[in-house]
Amino acid sequence: MKVVVTGGLGFIGSHTVVELQNEGFEVVIIDNLSNSTAEVLDGIVAITGVKPIFEKLDLREKSAVQDFFKRHNDVHGVIHFAASKAVGESVGNPLSYYENNLNTLIYVLQELEKKEVANFIFSSSCTVYGQAETMPINENSAVQEAMSPYGNTKQIGEEIITDISKVSAINAILLRYFNPIGAHHSINIGELPTGVPQNLVPFITQTAIGLRQELMVYGDDYPTPDGTCIRDYIHVVDLAKAHVIALQRLINKNNVEKVEVFNLGTGVGSSVLEVIHAFEKMSGKKLPYKIVASREGDITSAYANTDKANTILGWKAALNLEEAIDSAWKWEQKVRAL
Repeated sequence: MKVVVTGGLGFIGSHTVVELQNEGFEVVIIDNLSNSTAEVLDGIVAITGVKPIFEKLDLREKSAVQDFFKRHNDVHGVIHFAASKAVGESVGNPLSYYENNLNTLIYVLQELEKKEVANFIFSSSCTVYGQAETMPINENSAVQEAMSPYGNTKQIGEEIITDISKVSAINAILLRYFNPIGAHHSINIGELPTGVPQNLVPFITQTAIGLRQELMVYGDDYPTPDGTCIRDYIHVVDLAKAHVIALQRLINKNNVEKVEVFNLGTGVGSSVLEVIHAFEKMSGKKLPYKIVASREGDITSAYANTDKANTILGWKAALNLEEAIDSAWKWEQKVRAL
């Protein structure tokens, strides 16, 4: 079965391609290489022994999307990762985020709308909950007003998918995941952000390796036990496996609604300082860090209730924070040694 993975050379996308190929799917990757490199293909091949089809394509170009789906008209599903994803950056450059995250989604859905059978997995985010009133967050928690343009694009994206599913053959699963970290255990693929990292763990590993002078901790006056933000950090391999399970659910017509929603996390919240200390304990390295002003758009706390995914999908995170950090550190060391 042929599956299209947009943003398939990115961090989560590449790990999902590996898991899809391990399950025997034929994968076609779309990526414009704006936040990834073609060398990621080599890592995928090293792990799976299979080279996926890759097309360098910018999904903001509507005619290119139309041409792609004319040539690949036998697709059994689309997993849509392609999007800009940094909260802080989205606050400073909102129009870019709305253009990239929404236009690309619309152009892909317009092609799927033409099909008699269309299975769609959407890379959503816990940011749709805003600052949830209670923890842990379950799928019935209110979708609060977005605190960033990035979060708003995920909310709007979910609404677009829900609306089109009512008048088309599109069946969709929205996966709201929390904070993916880590690298494949083979250390052949991992997170490799361009420029200054926007996420905590690559900032930690780049600081530890000497690429960054010191780690910035954004705020220590939040109403949490140590004053720093709390997040649910999930190993990217666990996350990738959930996408495959969700796609199989749609292909096998096991979904009970046209659009289903699942949280993907570990159910454990860890503060920024706790993650830093976990890294220091695991690596034996002391991290230089500085407390700076909090960032606009950041919420205080978010960690998942994953009972629905555990029960209905039969999926559960298997790897813990220490294992994820350890793999991220090994990946960083390998990358900088090249």
